[in-house]
Amino acid sequence: MDAGENEIRLEKPATALRRGWTTGACATAATRAALTALLTGEFPDPVEITLPRGETPSFALAREQADSDRAMVGIIKDAGDDPDVTHGALVMATVRLLSQGSGIVFKAGAGVGTVTKAGLPVPVGEPAINPVPQMMMTEVVTALCHEHGITPDIEIEIAIENGAELALKTWNPRLGIVGGLSVLGTTGIVHPFSCAAWIHSIHRGIDVARAEGFPHVLGATGSSSEKTAQAFHGLSDIACLDMGDFAGGLLKYLRAHPVPRLTIAGGFAKMCKLAQGAMDLHSGRSQVDMEWLASQADALGGIHLKDRILAANTALEVLEMTRSEGIDLPTAIADKVRSVALDALRGAPVAVDVMVTDRSGNLLAHAQ
Repeated sequence: MDAGENEIRLEKPATALRRGWTTGACATAATRAALTALLTGEFPDPVEITLPRGETPSFALAREQADSDRAMVGIIKDAGDDPDVTHGALVMATVRLLSQGSGIVFKAGAGVGTVTKAGLPVPVGEPAINPVPQMMMTEVVTALCHEHGITPDIEIEIAIENGAELALKTWNPRLGIVGGLSVLGTTGIVHPFSCAAWIHSIHRGIDVARAEGFPHVLGATGSSSEKTAQAFHGLSDIACLDMGDFAGGLLKYLRAHPVPRLTIAGGFAKMCKLAQGAMDLHSGRSQVDMEWLASQADALGGIHLKDRILAANTALEVLEMTRSEGIDLPTAIADKVRSVALDALRGAPVAVDVMVTDRSGNLLAHAQ
């Protein structure tokens, strides 16, 4: 349920692109404003929050309502120039005081889905609110309650207007998220999704690295894997190329404009796609082939898992299943990704290593 992982997107022309805010950032801002109103009687408008990377955006309130024990705030999501199905949606947070000792409780309101299948970062039966947005809202609530001298015993209900209808345009139904959308986001920021513009930026990143004489560059599928690989190799920010889903764009340009060493890093699911030979890792254009994944497990002694793998909901579910059986699938995937990358480079003088991480950025495998 990572940002973009379960969303079907359309392409846009390559123009000057404006970034926007994730559903999780909007939900956090709405939560802060609603709880502030509940505790003080005043709605802060605009309301400011701090994102995981330190940015402090402000959000205008589109709807507000309060009574003695609860308050609700709605914020219109601005996804910038990203063709996001939730752009313009009203994201609402209703907060309610609970009895002491209840803690912070998340609830799925209208338009927010509930998880019904394993393999996602949220347990079955829980609202489809990803861990980072939950963390952001928890931090906001904890801080405000501390300021006002009360314990953080608060129910947070997140709703998205017309979310159930919008969810039909995403991968949520296939992933077993029923009733609505997911509340997504890892950084709080939506980066515009234009293939041409993104690939162009990858090319410019390689050009800069070559001009600066950097012997080693990193292409990662996301922020968690990038952070892990960057720290592992001690690389500067300039050496980090924003590969994202565009492994093909990175490898083809390096073939003609080589750098001595390339590290490819990514989460297990994205790396499975690349190991299969997919050069565009976006969910709208490539999928993990469970038959192929079952064959990889079979080669490692997991033939007894074939039926379970074929019935699995996500690659994450297969990862957890094989790990519980002592089967080191990530190392096999890393080795295959390295072979695919070397084939794509067609003999260019680029040494390649591959790092596979979990959702938290923990290193699962390293092929050198």
